[in-house]
Amino acid sequence: MNPIPLPTHITSLPPYTPIEPFEVLSARVGRKPEDIIKLDANENPYGMSPRAREALASLAYGHIYPDPESRALRAALSRFTGVPAENLLAGAGADELIDLIMRVTLSPGDFILNCPPTFGMYAFDADLNNAKVINVPRKADFSVDVDGILEAAEKFSPKIIFLASPNNPDGSLLPPPVLQKLLTLPALIVLDEAYIEFSGQKSAIHLTPDTWNLITLRTFSKLAGLAGLRVGYGAFPSWLMPTLWKAKQPYNINVAASAAAIASLEDPDYLDWTVKTLVAERNRLAESLSTFNFLNIYPSSANFILCRVSPEINAAQLKADLAQKHGIFIRYFNKPGLTDCIRISVGKPEQTNKLLAALRDLAIG
Repeated sequence: MNPIPLPTHITSLPPYTPIEPFEVLSARVGRKPEDIIKLDANENPYGMSPRAREALASLAYGHIYPDPESRALRAALSRFTGVPAENLLAGAGADELIDLIMRVTLSPGDFILNCPPTFGMYAFDADLNNAKVINVPRKADFSVDVDGILEAAEKFSPKIIFLASPNNPDGSLLPPPVLQKLLTLPALIVLDEAYIEFSGQKSAIHLTPDTWNLITLRTFSKLAGLAGLRVGYGAFPSWLMPTLWKAKQPYNINVAASAAAIASLEDPDYLDWTVKTLVAERNRLAESLSTFNFLNIYPSSANFILCRVSPEINAAQLKADLAQKHGIFIRYFNKPGLTDCIRISVGKPEQTNKLLAALRDLAIG
């Protein structure tokens, strides 16, 4: 029994299941951390740029509270994106910004519109903020159901519509004409572009300052290899910025994350190389996976590939065997729209080779 009563929307909250770190995964399969291949969380296998490492090594003011306005980082982001600094806000990953958006815009019982299967934090944070989630499932090819969104918007009047492009976990893109059509709705459109750099599609972030209902989120986790430092950012319409500044945690970006992020932006050659290398490896991985007759490969514009496993192969057991027998970790899904699916992050070529060899071994076995 709780000493004090807790809000029912909190006690009934379904837990979010995060991906576990190297040391936990390696201990689970009895291998050293350097002997496992982690392809389950869409992390950048090449890590942060040399300049970012140097910035962390020479960090001068770790004993001083960080700038609550992240001015140096926002100035660097403005140069990088072309968006005015006054329309940019940094967060401890895009996750913090997703929650912040809901906290400042939603009242209990308000609706958000979600398009599953997609990133689980949209629904999780809505539940956390005592909002109601209206799900408009994606089509079989993972494209959004535009007519379904328009019908649901008219019926429920959601305050926020969450869309990811490329979408996680399948890597599909939201076509620009679809975005423009949805922007005619009287709702905030939160466009999550965590993987946009791998897509070849132009970001919509430049539209945000002049579009009253568009928010665009980005992250350093994938592009810059800073997932462990937790730093993301968003572009917001001007009218919303004063409220966001009042509501955000005052020191939400620590000095190490800020220094590494700024240094990453100052190393564009490394970022470009990382993107080109991972895109080339993604294409090789997709082509190689398509040779396995028990895998149905979905086209991806991100740094991961979604596969549906044929019924004659137990997808959950396939994931378990890759981990236990080969030390290779992938993501397994078994929920609406993702029955018997696995998602494989793009790794280095040698990691791809080991994965393919393991799949061949398991298929023969």
